[in-house]
Parts: sequence; C-alpha cells; structure tokens
Amino acid sequence: MSNTESPDGPPSFENAFRDDDVEQRIYGTILQTREPATASAIAEQAECDPKTARKYLGWFSDLGIVTHHDGHPTTYERNDAYFQWRRINQLAAEHTIDELQEHVRTLTTRITDYEETYDATTPAAVDAVDAAETSDERTIDDVYSDLADWATARDERKRYERARQQRAGAETDQASG
Repeated sequence: MSNTESPDGPPSFENAFRDDDVEQRIYGTILQTREPATASAIAEQAECDPKTARKYLGWFSDLGIVTHHDGHPTTYERNDAYFQWRRINQLAAEHTIDELQEHVRTLTTRITDYEETYDATTPAAVDAVDAAETSDERTIDDVYSDLADWATARDERKRYERARQQRAGAETDQASG
C-alpha cells in the first residue's frame, strides 16, 4: 500500500479493482470504457488473460451489458441502454408511484426555473459565454454548472417518468390479473 492510501479508504483510482475477482475486474473495466475496445485491451486493464476476458465479454454480451462488434479485431463496448434500463427498473422497484411522481414534479420545477432564467427550452440553446457576459450575478463557471445541472435534471426526469409509467403498468396488471 502506498503512503497516501489509508487502509480504510478506497483503493487508488489507477487500480480500483485490484482486490476483485477477474469477472468483477472485467466488469469494472467495461464501466470505465468509453470507446469500443479489444478483448486484449480490456484484459490488460483488468490484469487477466485475453482468453479469460473474451469468455466474460461473451457472457456480458449475451446479457446485454456490452455490445460485441465483429471485425478485425473484434471490439466490445459498454451498452449504455442496458444501464439505463437497469436504473429505471431499480427506481420502479424502490419507489412508490407517488414518490416517483413527486420526483418528476420537483425536477420539472427545476427545469422550468432554468428555462425561465436562460430564456431557452434546452441547455443546448444557451450560449454560455454570452449568458455569463450579460449577467451581473453569474460567472461562466456558474453558467456551465447550471447548464450541466439542467441537462442532468432533464435526463433524470425521463428516467423517473419511465419508472413511474413502468410501476403504474405493473400495478394495473396486478389489479386486473
């Protein structure tokens, strides 16, 4: 252990999965990968044999966690749609319809406040530099922070609304079944 690491703290970012089994290391590597990567590159990052990486990547592909791209060389990439689906299912399982609806309302209020503040319907429609230069209250960092929060709120609202619809559909199915 390095002098900067505490025995009770998290592992260093450079080797965050060192104590995990090989499956967890490959999964963790997939979570951090932003571009398609070969099994060899994933194996190197996960500190395992490429043959082992291919085995687990095939399994993760079957589960929909990664997308397998045929070619020379074959590459794999994280399937963001899987993680969105998983998050929505988790929200639907952990919250009531009323809780989900309240979160949608809260996010909608936050989004509306940003729309009014910046006189725009989306964060992408805002010229951040112009907004900062024409404001006495907001610096460029404040504007970028607002735009990031606004975009996040829009994404979260979609997830919570989809979870609410899923939960409502499941309850309707149970009542009629």
